[in-house]
Amino acid sequence: MAYELLVLDVDGTLVNSHKQISDITRDAILECQENGIRVAIASGRCTEGIRHQAKEIHLDEYGGYIISFNGGRITNFQTGEVIYDIPLPKGMIHELYDYSVQEKTGILTYNEGKIVSHSDTDEYIVMDAKGCDIPIWVPEDFHRDVTFDGNKVILTGNPQQLEALEPKAAKDFEGRLSVYRSEGFYLEMMPLGVDKAYGVSKLLEQLGYRRSQIVCCGDGFNDLPMIEYAGLGVAMDNAPEELKQLADYIAPSCDEDGLVDVIERFIKDW
Repeated sequence: MAYELLVLDVDGTLVNSHKQISDITRDAILECQENGIRVAIASGRCTEGIRHQAKEIHLDEYGGYIISFNGGRITNFQTGEVIYDIPLPKGMIHELYDYSVQEKTGILTYNEGKIVSHSDTDEYIVMDAKGCDIPIWVPEDFHRDVTFDGNKVILTGNPQQLEALEPKAAKDFEGRLSVYRSEGFYLEMMPLGVDKAYGVSKLLEQLGYRRSQIVCCGDGFNDLPMIEYAGLGVAMDNAPEELKQLADYIAPSCDEDGLVDVIERFIKDW
């Protein structure tokens, strides 16, 4: 099978447990692009939060793509052109803010390269800000000051709390939002039907590729849709067992340069 597009999650896939892209992984991805394989990053992060990794693997040089917000936006990293963008329903951010107060969770969303949140001390929000290398803005009055629609909202809290809240939130917003956890402490509130597989499908339309021509690699719960959608769905060995059971192939962990194994085994035929 000739694969034409390699789609990579960031945390736990492209980067290792030290949040770094190893030299051998970077070089393998560059070799792919030099030989005509398209590369895209698919992440739950905002677009700005992936810029360093995208630059490090030269997506700007080779015309690669960023699928951000768990499939809510697609950007050509070379030109900066946004080729697809789907926001939350109008007013939904305010409704979700009230819901977070009711359920006693944290809340964050993104706008213009910033995290917008109820707090700049919530440990899970600070973690996201550091991972994305972007600042946190705490509006004085959330309802008054937040005037944008945004691509997604994340509710934050300890894993036990969000595990219990996930089915309740899915029922409370049934028919209006897609609800799922990306990490134990992040509950994603997305436009209905939008996930990484949805974003990948929109990129395929742009490029004219078929599902059978793509390899998708990931390690998190939010990677499952694109892993099941891809011609070859790859779970890293550091992924949860549920994810590995549904993947076509289990690669070595992110700390063992698992992407190099995938490229050598399935993509490299030049």
